Amino acid sequence: MSNPMLTGKRVLVTHADQFMGPVLCSVLARHGANVIHSTDPLRAPGAVEAMVAAAGPIDVLVANLAIAAPTTAATDVTEDEWQDCFDALVHPLARLCRAVLPAMIERRAGKIVVMGSASALRGIKRASSYSAARGAQLAYVQAVGVEVAPHNVQINAIAQNFVDNPTYFPPEVQANPRFQERLKREVPLGRLVGAEEDAEFAAYLCSDAANCFVGQVFPMCGGWVPR
Repeated sequence: MSNPMLTGKRVLVTHADQFMGPVLCSVLARHGANVIHSTDPLRAPGAVEAMVAAAGPIDVLVANLAIAAPTTAATDVTEDEWQDCFDALVHPLARLCRAVLPAMIERRAGKIVVMGSASALRGIKRASSYSAARGAQLAYVQAVGVEVAPHNVQINAIAQNFVDNPTYFPPEVQANPRFQERLKREVPLGRLVGAEEDAEFAAYLCSDAANCFVGQVFPMCGGWVPR
């Protein structure tokens, strides 16, 4: 077994069946965490509050939120598309933090790790609605991170792209020769970041070894940003 740096920690992982959820649950458990899996889409009124109440005491929240990224020209983005991106990625994050932070602040201990996107750090054509929502996530992490740091609660985010996951890079995409060429052309690493490489870094941010990080956004994208 890997070094059990999360032994005794109760870790809630959202969208546990999507994006980085499955590998996160596996790696966090391997590091000794008691992982609480949630597959609720967290869109319905009161869904976040009910989920957090049912989960019981939470030491760490891993806000793993995903949506299929629209590929719409900015001039064609509809109100529904824009709202859908924020309903899936931004509003649940704020509700999650409001639900778990009071207890963390009271006991002066806790961590929140947001699995975000590097699409907020570098422009991508035809991704304005998705990138805006992912950018809002990162801005929220930075603001709330510095607000709760004096209470010994740490909030940080991983801004990822070109990381192996079934939501954004399913096998059929990875097998496409055009995608393989794009990977070699755009990503200095020359390959996708491995799912476990990403999850291991998330596990580190969940641990007491990462107590010094406050409202940080960590790119995880094989050098795709910065440019």
